[in-house]
Amino acid sequence: MTEFKDVQHQLALFRTRALVAMGLVGVCMGLVALRSFYLQVPRHDDLLHKAENNRTAVLPIVPQRGRIVDRHGVVLADNQATFSLEIVPAHTPDLDQTLATLGEIVEIQPRDLRRFRRLMAESRRFDSLPLRNRLSAEEMSRVAAQLYRLPGVDIQARRLRQYPLGDTGAHVIGYIGRINPREQELMLDWPEERQGNYRGTDHIGKLGVEQSHEDALHGTTGFERVETSAAGQAVRQLDVTAPVPGDTVNLSIDIRLQHLVERLYGQRRGALVAINPQNGEVLAFVSMPTFDPNLFVEGIDVDNWKALNESINRPLLNRALRGTYPPGSTYKPFMALAALETGARTPSTIVQDPGFWEFGGHRFRSGHANGPVDLRRSIVVSSNVYYYTLANQMGVDAIHDFMKPLGLGQLTGIDLPGEVRGVLPSQAWKRQTYKRAADQRWYAGETISLGIGQGYNSFTMLQLASAMATLANQGVRHTPHLTRTTQNPTAARATAVDRPDGVSLGYRPEHVNTVLNAMEAVTQEGTSTRVFAGAPYRSGGKTGTAQAVTIGQRDRYDARRLEEHQRDHSLYLAFAPVERPQVALAVIVENAGFGAAHAAPIARRVFDYLLAGRYPSEEDILATQQGLTAAPIGQSRAIADIDWPPQTP
Repeated sequence: MTEFKDVQHQLALFRTRALVAMGLVGVCMGLVALRSFYLQVPRHDDLLHKAENNRTAVLPIVPQRGRIVDRHGVVLADNQATFSLEIVPAHTPDLDQTLATLGEIVEIQPRDLRRFRRLMAESRRFDSLPLRNRLSAEEMSRVAAQLYRLPGVDIQARRLRQYPLGDTGAHVIGYIGRINPREQELMLDWPEERQGNYRGTDHIGKLGVEQSHEDALHGTTGFERVETSAAGQAVRQLDVTAPVPGDTVNLSIDIRLQHLVERLYGQRRGALVAINPQNGEVLAFVSMPTFDPNLFVEGIDVDNWKALNESINRPLLNRALRGTYPPGSTYKPFMALAALETGARTPSTIVQDPGFWEFGGHRFRSGHANGPVDLRRSIVVSSNVYYYTLANQMGVDAIHDFMKPLGLGQLTGIDLPGEVRGVLPSQAWKRQTYKRAADQRWYAGETISLGIGQGYNSFTMLQLASAMATLANQGVRHTPHLTRTTQNPTAARATAVDRPDGVSLGYRPEHVNTVLNAMEAVTQEGTSTRVFAGAPYRSGGKTGTAQAVTIGQRDRYDARRLEEHQRDHSLYLAFAPVERPQVALAVIVENAGFGAAHAAPIARRVFDYLLAGRYPSEEDILATQQGLTAAPIGQSRAIADIDWPPQTP
């Protein structure tokens, strides 16, 4: 009986344990079912996306960069299909040995190696870096045959940026280059959408129009979704979003004129800006010497960088945009207008010019005695005494307040990066600039030299050309600009760039015409008469000679006693034709001396090109480079008869 009870007890215990076990199994199965439901229903889309990502990859497709063309459609920046020999350092076990082996297969110059090493220092280990660009078909074949024993080495098809005209217009066009670490950091602050548009991109605009119009030129990045193997290799394409090429940017520059002016400078330094007064379009924007932007596309080598960066002539300086100079006597027409507008003088006011003016115990030179001069004659004979006395009469702040709306010493707002302000002095400016000095007062004697464009005055050729354009346009100021239109290859027509309307500065027409008529007289009976002899149009101008270094009032200027970089600058300010000006310009030839000898002849040839359709003879170009011409010599040619680009003998 006892044994029977034990059996019953054991059976009951077994049943209990079995039920508990079944319950646990049921609970576990329920949890599995719930988990399965959760994964398959609420998280279905998320997990499906992750699963797809495990077997697919999204690869960026870099868009083709837009072209840059001049006002006549001449291509200034384009893309060239080429093949590059590239290395991924992280995939190369013995980089030095690989480089040595490649040097036995194709020609590798020392500058190629130096550039490659520099790119390595600036890039990530997994970036593909170019060692040699523009491989020939034969070189490609030799490398391709050896790729099996060169891990990390590949031949890539690229579209490299190309500047077909070389150094012509380089400061305007600018250049692109590889994105460096500093730029990568700056890009982190970009909006997320813009950052995404640069996936796969390793170049960016660095200077000029390439930089200012980077977003339009870059285009829109496309994407390719591919199926990948377990090893991460692409198996097949699933879908693709095509990239949108960058816009073509059409400039107002006439590159043939630009090329001519650069030739006229020869080995001299300087800048010229020519503007259409009626709308602010920049027709020529010259800075000399210039440089070849092609050197920068894949990273400039050390030797070329050193040659450019350490040259005493500073070819990388955009003198038209960033070079500031005292305007010299080219300032006098603006001072004359200030005198009329403020009531300080009338056109008939006479000032005696004995060749000097004494103020505060100092004698201010005027070159030579001009006798009695009125406003017109003060511009024609360039009387310093007339403007010494005018500056003293007006005072520095009145001069500042009149010149500021003209844009002198101000940012013009041109569509190029890097513009500098220059200096238009005032009492407040001096206090701010010399706030750490013991004496910040403005002295009356400091005002005198401002009247003839010296002293603290320091402007860019862009500012002077813009001010001249405003004066020639009867006091209506347009913002100078380089871009006319942009057009995407997918669009039917170009889009004009919106520009603000011109702003009238409110000058009285009779005052403006008095000054412009006096400037015309400069070309008929003044300092530039010989230069404009026989011109088939009427123009106005003003020569200027500006000090590069200060010469004491008691000392006589003698260029022979000075180093070349210390000699006076040659300037010319001009407009034409007189009846309805179509071009206004400012030109400087550094350390060349008198404005009529070096700067004015360049202006004459610009006007001949634009208004008469004439291109100077080769004889004339060579003589002008040496500062040996006034009016053109030799037989000029029709622009249409000149091969492009013109052949330099």
